[in-house]
Amino acid sequence: MSISPKPMSSVGVFCGASNGNHPRYRAAAEDLGRALVARGCRLVYGAGSIGLMGTVARSVTQFGGSVLGIIPYALTNKELAGETIGEVIHVDTMSQRKALMAKESDAFVALPGGFGTMDELFEMITWSQVGIHRKSIGLYNVDGFFDPILTWVDHAVKEGFIRPPHREIFVVANDPALLLETMARHVPPVGLTTWEGVDDWSNS
Repeated sequence: MSISPKPMSSVGVFCGASNGNHPRYRAAAEDLGRALVARGCRLVYGAGSIGLMGTVARSVTQFGGSVLGIIPYALTNKELAGETIGEVIHVDTMSQRKALMAKESDAFVALPGGFGTMDELFEMITWSQVGIHRKSIGLYNVDGFFDPILTWVDHAVKEGFIRPPHREIFVVANDPALLLETMARHVPPVGLTTWEGVDDWSNS
């Protein structure tokens, strides 16, 4: 029996504040922006206008989509270059940024990036693992960028540090339209526990 696609009106995207060393990364960010608009998804992201963050946001606006950026005050001078893109919300801390991005998003996509991208991605994976949310998470595996991380995840499963069902928390694809379609049909595994006093958004 096929699974009907879930509504994904807003997608949180985690990605680098730099473009990386290969032009394919920037092209992939542009492609993702186009794919989000094609599905009618609002972009929720870290509000930077440089690097892949800026590229995906400009792509979404270019094709007529909606953008929400969320950024701590302290990072504004470092991450914003030129005019802001779409609606921007300022917060005080990195934790507030991630929490608000999570609240405003129906699903999450990770593009190539550095420490910050991995921090955001793995926090959403961990939240899914422990039962805070069951939102789809997708890795846009541009030119095999995430292959070393996938190898580590499989190793951690083999060595008993990640439960086998939790290997299915996220999905992977190297095409943005395919990734979003797979995410819309993806049913993440049940988390480890039920949380009391968590906002309603977390259980959607």
